[in-house]
Amino acid sequence: MRRMLHRATLLSAALGGVALAALPALADAPDPHMLYNQHCAACHGVNRLGGIGPALLPENLSRLKPAAAETVIRDGRAATQMPAFGALLDDAEVAALAEWIYAPPAVAPSWTDTDIQASHVVNHSHGTLPDAPVFEVEDLKNLFLVVEIGDHHVSLLDGDTFERITRFESRYALHGGPKYTPDGRYVFFGSRDGWVTKYDIYNLAVTAEVRAGINMRNIAVSADGRYVMAANYLPHTLVLFDARNLELIASIPVEAKNGDTSRVSAVYTAPPRNSFIAALKDIPEVWEIRWPEQPADGDEPLVGDFALHRMAAPDYLDDFFFDPSYRYLVGAARGGGGGLVFDMDSEEKVADLPLEGMPHLGAGITWELDGRRVMAMPHIDKGRVSVFDMSDWSLVKQIETDGPGFFMRSHENSRYAWVDVFFGPNHDRVHVIDKQTLEIAETLIPEPGKTAAHVEFDRDGETLLLSIWDDDGALLRIDAETLEELDRMPMKKPSGKYNVWNKTQYEEGTSH
Repeated sequence: MRRMLHRATLLSAALGGVALAALPALADAPDPHMLYNQHCAACHGVNRLGGIGPALLPENLSRLKPAAAETVIRDGRAATQMPAFGALLDDAEVAALAEWIYAPPAVAPSWTDTDIQASHVVNHSHGTLPDAPVFEVEDLKNLFLVVEIGDHHVSLLDGDTFERITRFESRYALHGGPKYTPDGRYVFFGSRDGWVTKYDIYNLAVTAEVRAGINMRNIAVSADGRYVMAANYLPHTLVLFDARNLELIASIPVEAKNGDTSRVSAVYTAPPRNSFIAALKDIPEVWEIRWPEQPADGDEPLVGDFALHRMAAPDYLDDFFFDPSYRYLVGAARGGGGGLVFDMDSEEKVADLPLEGMPHLGAGITWELDGRRVMAMPHIDKGRVSVFDMSDWSLVKQIETDGPGFFMRSHENSRYAWVDVFFGPNHDRVHVIDKQTLEIAETLIPEPGKTAAHVEFDRDGETLLLSIWDDDGALLRIDAETLEELDRMPMKKPSGKYNVWNKTQYEEGTSH
């Protein structure tokens, strides 16, 4: 099996093959370009795009603060292939390297179809591995994948027994959540560095990998499990793959008709529409990539049965939320200007939503309240959960919390919705909201001083998993009704948890 590596080597990779900014230099000042070529290029590539270590462009380093970069260069990173350079580099050289890797390159790097195809590796061709699982569990649809970002691993858990089946290495900085095929056998991971990895859960094996771009936001898998699409920040593309072996089908430039290009914030699967929906950062459009037998009027042919349908948006929209029918799209307007509801059938705005600041629509959930369906989401910069009536998009309530939150979760069979307080001094708290009274029923502090975040329910909604988001962290198993902790498992900063049933069935309490 091809070994999947982490952020590994030093951030120095942001240096290779790039001209330094024209700054006055002291005669004895460290030369970070020379240091990079000597110590870093072998792992991170002379062109900054990565090798056995990750790409080190500014866009790829957003999760690492410059001060932390110096520490990684000096001390290395445990449980990865990133060595310590403290014995080889003095403080001034470490600082020079750390500063340089955050500087943009003089020439923007490119990633072409040829590069994508050259990166493609197939370890086990589709259909060649046994169809029976190599492990025994009661319910294959009640498995969980847990992404541990502390040391870049993924754990596969039995949701009935809370036992770890396996733990395997992942690429550096997985982002956007893994996506399952409809039968739950295969899962696809996307990394910040642009790698798409296909994993066979039944055989506990990586079957194929390909690099879709240099800086990637997320991936989506079609409702029939046949296609995978990647959304890139760099280059400005959407990339379509055959899900069987991750062979390239098409690389789609993201351009407006006037030639302006755009980063892709995210791509989503819209099962009832047989399409992918793309959120564009820099173009006021919504893109729908369809695969009907015949393109509709006005669609632009792409490849095979695929067609691009452009929808003019009333604003630059980001971070989408969809109603269960996938007719209505809720998007956050640029610059904290609130949110709006866009009807993808009539292709027009139907409502404005009073969402001050930065609502996290991607964490939105829905449920039934007094015979009507409501949607709710936390805010990234305010201690608030906003609840809207989806029949007329009116504001039902704003629930005040102990600080800004990031993740919200529930389950059809649970009377509670859970929201963390991810940002600010109260990050060790998590609120339990009664979905019928819209009041906070309980506030839990599972581990004082350590961030509590991201809930995911089991298949039946009877228990849930909650992360202690710390390098010396843990995964907690909690009774969904009594709110009592049942068990905990030590983990390295467990972040996202993804239940096979909830994700493949689009359970209403789980983000999609």
